[in-house]
Amino acid sequence: MDQEKFDEEFKKLWEESPLSHSNSEKEASWEQFHAKTFSEKKRKFRPWRIYAAASVLLFALIGTGIYFNNESTNENAVVAETTIENLTAKIKYVVLPDSSKVELSPNSKISYGANFALNRKIEIDGEAYFKVKKDKQHPFQVFCDETTTTVLGTSFIVKETKNEQVTVELFEGSVQMNVKGQSQKWILKPGEKFTYGNQTASVSEFSRFIDFDNENLSAVSHYIEENYGYKVVLPKENQNQKITIRINRKEDLKTILQLLSEMYNLNFEINEDLKQITFQ
Repeated sequence: MDQEKFDEEFKKLWEESPLSHSNSEKEASWEQFHAKTFSEKKRKFRPWRIYAAASVLLFALIGTGIYFNNESTNENAVVAETTIENLTAKIKYVVLPDSSKVELSPNSKISYGANFALNRKIEIDGEAYFKVKKDKQHPFQVFCDETTTTVLGTSFIVKETKNEQVTVELFEGSVQMNVKGQSQKWILKPGEKFTYGNQTASVSEFSRFIDFDNENLSAVSHYIEENYGYKVVLPKENQNQKITIRINRKEDLKTILQLLSEMYNLNFEINEDLKQITFQ
């Protein structure tokens, strides 16, 4: 593909942005991106601006992800050197050599080879949530049964059930799915789930968010305790205050805490030894 055709195809991908972005915003964003060619600018965002910022970042992730994934292979090339297994009843948190993060579910394991930072291939048996560090030069590949998930920088869950059905739920970014022996490729968008079992593949939607609609603030504290493993202590006068909020099911805990502290003018302290969060 010559440069002109590549630019045309790449621009089409770029313009597949959320509806909240106007055509003029897309065009201006494209011109800036095309001129600087994958340059990055680090910015700081306040918690309530994170989602808006993420939607802009996803443009680059979607474009670069598809481009590099065109060269991906479906063959499992992992020669395991390191195996991490979770034999406990709680989620095990793992930081990979490339600084990507994994939440490894009970009775699950991951394996990867030497020099992982340059050859980001990993096998999974069970279930894990991946938050991949962006690296456009080194695609991140997850092998599970006969499926391959290829990505540059994103967050998603890969799960294999006992009946060998594989599901991939995408929370942020873009991933390409391949099945061994099949030429077809599936490009997932945030909020889409890929399912493969009995030699049949399908894509459907799933809910990435948990909604609290005019509920007591204590309901959010219970959610944090159940999903993040921290007990939340609220002042008595705040426990029954009403809140309406939508939270990404895989949102960073500190982002949620910062948002709550801003909304109710509270400070919080995290005690890692007690696994307790205290608002005051």
